Formats: sequence, C-alpha cells, structure tokens
Amino acid sequence: MSRSENMALDVEVSVIIPTYNRRELVQRAIGTVLAQSRPVQEILVVDDGSTDGTGDTLAAAFGDRIRYVRQANGGVSSARNHGLRLARGRYLALLDSDDEWLPEKTQRQIEWLQARPDYGMALCDVVRMDAEHRDVELFSRRELLPEDGMILKWVLVQPALVPASVMMRREVFETVGGFDETLATGEDLDFHLRVAARWPIGIVEQPLVRAMRGHDGLSSLARTYDDYVRVIERAVALAAGSVSEVDRHRALARAYARNARGMVYLRRWQAAWELARKAWRLEPEAAARRELLGLMPLAARRIVARLRHGH
Repeated sequence: MSRSENMALDVEVSVIIPTYNRRELVQRAIGTVLAQSRPVQEILVVDDGSTDGTGDTLAAAFGDRIRYVRQANGGVSSARNHGLRLARGRYLALLDSDDEWLPEKTQRQIEWLQARPDYGMALCDVVRMDAEHRDVELFSRRELLPEDGMILKWVLVQPALVPASVMMRREVFETVGGFDETLATGEDLDFHLRVAARWPIGIVEQPLVRAMRGHDGLSSLARTYDDYVRVIERAVALAAGSVSEVDRHRALARAYARNARGMVYLRRWQAAWELARKAWRLEPEAAARRELLGLMPLAARRIVARLRHGH
C-alpha cells in the first residue's frame, strides 16, 4: 500500500469548501462543519484568489482546525477540483461557502453509505434559505429521484444537484473525475450526470443541509440556460445504450422546454422558438405539450410589457 493510501485511510471524512470574497459567510459554513455530531477530520478551504482578507481572518478564527489553501482565481470548479485532489479522506464532501450543514449531516450519510458498500454517493434533502438566512422551502430529493441505485434515467430529466448535499466515496472522484472547468455554469449538473452514469446513488430522506437561494452565485447568469442544454445534450448522447431511447428523448424534451421558458424571460425569441420546437417534436405526453403551448401567452405578455415600457 502506498504512503498516500495510508494517509487516506487515516482520515474518514474530508470536506472541500471553495470560497471567493466571502470572508464572513465562509466562517459560518466552517462553523457548521465543526459542529457535526460525527467529526470531520479534514476541512479544506480553497481560497480562489480572494481580495477581502479571507486568509488572515480564517487563520485568526480557526487556526490549525482547517487546512487553508490559496490559488489564483480560476472559478468554483477549479477550486473544488484543487481541494478534491488534496483531500485524504475515505469519504469526500462538498460545501459551498454560502451554504451550511445541519449537525447530523456526516453521521447520517456515512451510516447510509456504510450500510450499502456498492453505492458511491449519498444525497440528502435541502432546506433553501434566503440571503438573510431565513428558511424558504424544502427541496425533497425523492420527489425528483423516485428510487435509489443506477438512476441515470431520472437524473437526465432532473439533474439538479446541491453540492453541499453530497457525500461520496473517494473512489467516485478517482473514477469519474472532478468538475468540468470549461463550464461557466451547470458544472454541478454535469458532475451529477457523470456520477449517475457510473455509480449507484441514494438519498437520505432527511434535511441535512441549508443552501442559499438567489444569492450572488453563477446560477443567476443568462449563460446558465445555454450551459444547461449543452450538458444535457452531451449526457444524453453518452447514455445511448444504457438508457432507453424513450427516456433519452424525454430528458431532451424537458431540458429544451425548461430552457425555452428561460429564453422567453430573457426575450431571446428565436432561441425560445427553436427550443420549444425541438421539445414538441420529442415530447409525446399531452400534459407536457400543453405546458409548451403555455409559452405563447407568456411570450405575448412579455412583448406587451416591453412595448408598454418602451424598451
């Protein structure tokens, strides 16, 4: 056994926390890791080139209880991957610096994985919170992923992933790799899809994470829609042979329909039309087609509103 393998066996859990100019928020995030009922042996904070004094603040607040690493600004995927490469734990977890863990997060997910040695990753329910840290809603994973196991067909249709909800064996990272650094957004969806294509995934049906909604993350950018379609199209193509044509077509149709609505809100009319047309051609279900037809009055209202306000 190599020295690195021996080091890894000495650490049960590593958490990777990427951060950029969130000096106050990241302290809250770290505090929730330190408060776990099952201790986390390695807390890796990857500072993605912050300019707000994050390093000095964390050194004063936490000392050697965390492992602080600084890199030149390269984006959240680059920071996560840097941390994943450095991590020594048998289990790897992720926590964005504006999110929080609830106290039994590591306990529940590690127990779940230990009881199912063939599974690679466990997810959990998520409490969404606003910028003032007030609870807004519960994101129940079982509503989107109705079963555990090799669930790629379900993930293709609903690839949403809250990174803070992940607990995975280190073998998952070793076989699947990290986050796609060429994607400005949608890197979490892409990672979820690649894991689902290789490993059984399960859900601990309990809220173990609080995640920020509508903060200053990349999900607010218009490019999100384009990246989403790109990620799904690539995953659907790679799933040929392992997922039925019906399920692959459904996944594409739902992705096109979801992003056609986004294009309407952005007043990108041509893109909205093209996506809606593709979705209609692939979608046989009447209810989903009615939803597509609903884009027409939505677009009309957007046009009228624009004319009324003169822009």
